[in-house]
Amino acid sequence: MTIYFYKVWQPYGCFSNFSPHGIIMQDIYWSTVEHYYQAQKFVGTSDAVIIPLIHNAETPELAAALGRDPTHQIRLDWEEVKTQVMREAVLKKFLTHTDIREILLTTGDNLIVENSPTDYFWGCGAEKTGHNHLGKVLMSVREEIRKLPSLSVIFD
Repeated sequence: MTIYFYKVWQPYGCFSNFSPHGIIMQDIYWSTVEHYYQAQKFVGTSDAVIIPLIHNAETPELAAALGRDPTHQIRLDWEEVKTQVMREAVLKKFLTHTDIREILLTTGDNLIVENSPTDYFWGCGAEKTGHNHLGKVLMSVREEIRKLPSLSVIFD
């Protein structure tokens, strides 16, 4: 069975980076994975001044829009690091929030697919021909969590 997710209000919506599950990364609280991910595009750049705006964005949609603004220069290594940045944030999200960690673990060995009609990198795209990197990250995180000896302690 394949588990498809996309919008926060749909089944498995907690798998979305827009879900309201905050994370603490490098001692800073981010209200969603999307906020954190978008801000990381500008670390170390002359446009790093946008990071507080993304951090304080009222919604993940606004954070995404700020992070996708083509007038800002993203970091030169972004294509090389973006998947790892996403994985670290998603792992932190599921280690932090017990309720959604259980949902992820109950997916067993099923394929998880971000059913985005427009995103062919993180999702599957309209024709289901996309790379589904977010689904792959979720399945990798699921496997890593399964191997942890104890979930009673959350690591920073």
